[in-house]
Amino acid sequence: MLDIMEFATIDAVRDFNRFYTNFLGVLNKAYLDSPYALTDVRVLFEIGSRGGVAASTLTRDLHLDPAYLSRILKRFREDGLVETKPDPEDLRSQIITVTGKGRAQFHEFVRRSRAEIAGHFDALAIGEPERVVEAMQTIRAVLNSSANAMPAAIIRAHRPGDIGWIVQSQGRFYSEEFGWDMRFEGLVAEVAGKFLSNFNPQKDRCWIAERGGLNVGSVMVADGGDGIAKLRLLYVDKAARGLGLGKLLVGECIRFARDAGYRQLSLWTNDILDTARGIYIQAGFRLVSEEKHRMFGPELNGQTWVLDL
Repeated sequence: MLDIMEFATIDAVRDFNRFYTNFLGVLNKAYLDSPYALTDVRVLFEIGSRGGVAASTLTRDLHLDPAYLSRILKRFREDGLVETKPDPEDLRSQIITVTGKGRAQFHEFVRRSRAEIAGHFDALAIGEPERVVEAMQTIRAVLNSSANAMPAAIIRAHRPGDIGWIVQSQGRFYSEEFGWDMRFEGLVAEVAGKFLSNFNPQKDRCWIAERGGLNVGSVMVADGGDGIAKLRLLYVDKAARGLGLGKLLVGECIRFARDAGYRQLSLWTNDILDTARGIYIQAGFRLVSEEKHRMFGPELNGQTWVLDL
């Protein structure tokens, strides 16, 4: 039997479902100011985005009753949005493709949907749309057991707003994970601020690891003078651990530093960051000095590592 806490959790989910279906207009007969319901639009979206799909695949992937899907497709054919032909691999099924009119309608639905979401996000404060998307990704990752539930990560150059994310994410993570005080966040903000103030694209670079539209990792290379580059602020979010992103980010730093003509790549870290140290060692860095400190509250052992390029 369910206990009181389980009931509260389940009812919270049910309450959110009611809110979100109302928010999306799922119960409206006309979705996105069209004569179609949400399910109709979703079916057309799947057909249009896949470039042709078997009816049996649609019933499986969208969990639709075959008779219900048949009625939707009949209306689409009557409206000139789709055309069908026998599926050569299953004569009981059909391959459905959009017509020219159907493709135009498909793109119009995409445009309207994006505009509707943008309208909601425009009313939010800076940073809140990202919080909403992050919460959505969390729900998806936790509830979807498929190994392919999340898209692959990409490594890209930083954009406006990314440096602020670096300060926020690292300040929060190291406080929660290791108990470091606000002086660490102050150090990150100082390093990030100097990076932006002194940014020279020939000598400085910042990379962001992004997954599913969310930032999940970062690293910087900054000019340290005398032919030495500094690797700064390596970070991978907990949600993206185990994907090898730390190694990829450090690899980008090494390649850039070499191409930029530096003779050495240097970094400062703390020995409790075992995963990061392992990446540095594997990449060929060597430990040149270490010292005890309390810069962020707890006693730590700071280390300087270098890689001759």
